[in-house]
Amino acid sequence: MHILASQPSDIPAIFKLYDDAVVFQKTKFDKHWLPFDRLMVEREVAQQKQWKIMEGEDIACIYAIAFEDPFIWKEKNIDPAVYIHRIVTHPSYHGRGYVKNIVDWAKVYARETGKQFIRMDTWGDNDKLISYYQQCGFVYLGNVTPEASDQLPQHYSAIFLSLFEIKL
Repeated sequence: MHILASQPSDIPAIFKLYDDAVVFQKTKFDKHWLPFDRLMVEREVAQQKQWKIMEGEDIACIYAIAFEDPFIWKEKNIDPAVYIHRIVTHPSYHGRGYVKNIVDWAKVYARETGKQFIRMDTWGDNDKLISYYQQCGFVYLGNVTPEASDQLPQHYSAIFLSLFEIKL
């Protein structure tokens, strides 16, 4: 297993994984992601904010990072943090605990980039995922409804989120 920055040639695979994730989400929960903006993903790849976990030649998991998230984290956005978004595991690799690998990676990456926190969010009523993130070392901080913004992906419109943090 290796974690690498995604490349422009990975973009079709990234969108295939997003499509697979929506299918999976629909079987597990009553909410799912809406389509993502291709230009947003292309920018993330160009800025090395889109990452992949490789198993041999296969992209087993992807995730995105950000260094700010003001619409969700509001006044806490001033804290030096790495925000993890859109973790997706290829169906063939489900159950391998990649979030724990991402947390380990993020701890090193955050320290190297001068950050003090690793943060995530998920739907506020997804108890199974909330519990899993806590098992991965995140502290549950409570819930928030982000302010409306065209800066957020479509599925964040009028959403109720749970917030998580690891303080380094």
